[in-house]
Amino acid sequence: MKTTGARSLILYILGLSFLFGLGVFLYGIATEGGSWAMQPFNKHLTSGSQLSGSGKILDRNNVVLAKSENGKRVYNSDETVRRAMLHTVGDSQGYISTGIQYNYRSELSGYNIVTGLASPTGKSGGSDIKLTLDSSLCKLALQKLGSSSGAVAIYNYKTGEMLCSVSSPNFDPSNPPKDLDTDKTGKYNGVYLDRVLSSSYTPGSIFKLVTSVAAIENISDLDSRTWDCKGSITINGNKITDVASYGTLSFKNALAKSSNVAFAQIAIELGADKMTAAANSLGFNRSFDLDGITTSKSVYKVDGAQPNELGWSGVGQYTDLTNPFHMMLMEGAIANDGVPVKPYLISSITTPFGLTTQSGHTNTGDRLLKASTAQKLKQYMRYNVSSYYGDGLFPNLAVCAKTGTAEVGGGKKPNGWMVGFSANENTPLAFAVVVENTKSGISSAGQIASALMTAAAKTLK
Repeated sequence: MKTTGARSLILYILGLSFLFGLGVFLYGIATEGGSWAMQPFNKHLTSGSQLSGSGKILDRNNVVLAKSENGKRVYNSDETVRRAMLHTVGDSQGYISTGIQYNYRSELSGYNIVTGLASPTGKSGGSDIKLTLDSSLCKLALQKLGSSSGAVAIYNYKTGEMLCSVSSPNFDPSNPPKDLDTDKTGKYNGVYLDRVLSSSYTPGSIFKLVTSVAAIENISDLDSRTWDCKGSITINGNKITDVASYGTLSFKNALAKSSNVAFAQIAIELGADKMTAAANSLGFNRSFDLDGITTSKSVYKVDGAQPNELGWSGVGQYTDLTNPFHMMLMEGAIANDGVPVKPYLISSITTPFGLTTQSGHTNTGDRLLKASTAQKLKQYMRYNVSSYYGDGLFPNLAVCAKTGTAEVGGGKKPNGWMVGFSANENTPLAFAVVVENTKSGISSAGQIASALMTAAAKTLK
């Protein structure tokens, strides 16, 4: 009897294990079946011109960016549009892992849990995916970048709609260069990387916005304080320099003139803990996502930093790193009195039968900074533009912004940044622009931001 009981117990355990495993398998099919079917190792479904998805990818104005014809993936007829949209749409080989064609391959291919990749008629019927992006804005961004590498991102900080997302270098997905993977000139370095979502850059002076947040919240007499800038300051035997001797500076002028001397002293006065707290609150040291696509982290780490290193961190050097998408989101949060609206890229996914299975909508994220802090910082950033950069860059947009010129070492020219937003309620646009190996933020990223914000504002009216 004991033997029979033991065998019965074993059978019960095996039976329950089988049912549990079956449940896990069925759950996996229901939630991940499309991804399983469209794995890269299924070459007959996913590779080259045989990308089987018949669904179209369209921009916000229904411009076709990609579609399938006779078993071949066909892209927009305009080469500049194809290149500008490459990292968002993706390539036919699936090497760009953040692209729509990779992340939504099951939807594009028409997968469903009942019939798999075939419809009742035996033919594939992929869904169409409409994006929030404006391909004409993306084309303009690429034209303004010219031969430079970099990233451009703009979104509506009230609705969350991404309007422009461009990464360079890129290539024509209809005619990929033969030397794409063997090039030794550096022309295609990081070409499969979407720099908007997956890059991390030294921020330079745009990080002074983070130091400003820490200062606003921890220095009670900030607006009555002054800093003396003689062109440089020596801390622990290390010289921190400015491009000029600015003399006596109030805080708002220290930010507008981007004084390294002043902001290094402010960071040292605040200390590592308060600087880190401000950075973490603003979204550093964690990832964000765009419709499920994870972004790279912006990084601020000053544990064990010496005073001179902490000073350099406060002006956006040392080991500081920033992600363009995060910078755009942070600008949107400042514009929204501290609370970001989450950006989204997918406007809708629609089956061949006209059923919408996914729609983009407005969602707010966690508060990044206090409302009073955001309002104060907005005033400083508005002063930057009205008194220094010039409102002529952004006619009638009441732009609040900060430029940055980030030293990258290795004998390379610095990276130029501009981040900001329009305070005009009719044009709720936030942006981040970075141009690699250039002269300065205002002369490179500033000119691109000017052209793109002006054009984007027109699309909202």
